Amino acid sequence: MLVKEMIIDENNIATIPSLGLTFKVNDMAKKIIELIKQDKTKEEIVEIISKEENVNWGQVYKDIEDFYIKLKVYGLL
Repeated sequence: MLVKEMIIDENNIATIPSLGLTFKVNDMAKKIIELIKQDKTKEEIVEIISKEENVNWGQVYKDIEDFYIKLKVYGLL
């Protein structure tokens, strides 16, 4: 799972050292990636984001699901 080796700096520049890839992520992507690296489940991540952002659980779940799909498409998850 390449997402677990991802390093994200204070400017939201993400690096995957083993591949030499560097790209920019937004604040929410950074938060989700940090939670994935802490071995949180998708449902736990949805719960955390939903509470912190005061957003409907269902909407957060859909957005997190979309993010997971993108991570899988890019071979990061």
